[in-house]
Amino acid sequence: MRPYLGALSAVVALTALTGCGAPSTGPAAAPHAEHQVSMPMAGAEVAVRPVATATVSIANFAFAPAAITVKAGTTVTWTNNDSAPHDVRGGPLQSPTLNKGGTFSHTFATPGTFRYICSIHPSMTGTVTVTA
Repeated sequence: MRPYLGALSAVVALTALTGCGAPSTGPAAAPHAEHQVSMPMAGAEVAVRPVATATVSIANFAFAPAAITVKAGTTVTWTNNDSAPHDVRGGPLQSPTLNKGGTFSHTFATPGTFRYICSIHPSMTGTVTVTA
């Protein structure tokens, strides 16, 4: 049995010197996929699709601008800059009551003309025209 112990000791020593038996090249040496990080090459452009946005201010009991035109996919945000509460109502636009500083956003997915009012102050009107 002694010859086997000598051979086993040699294998253990060799394994420790070569990194526990893991090959230094080839697929087994590559890090696991969950540990890999992809980085763009130097000078490569990274495509970032901008999000289209538009804003409407609520001030002096009016929507400003009162009429806007945006492309489909645009998110419009209304901000109440008045001390009085307001809302944005009409079709798909059903905001809660917005106190001063409050905002409401809606993304317009399809073309069309969307008329809205402040239901608290119906003389306040606005229009969003959405193009393709």
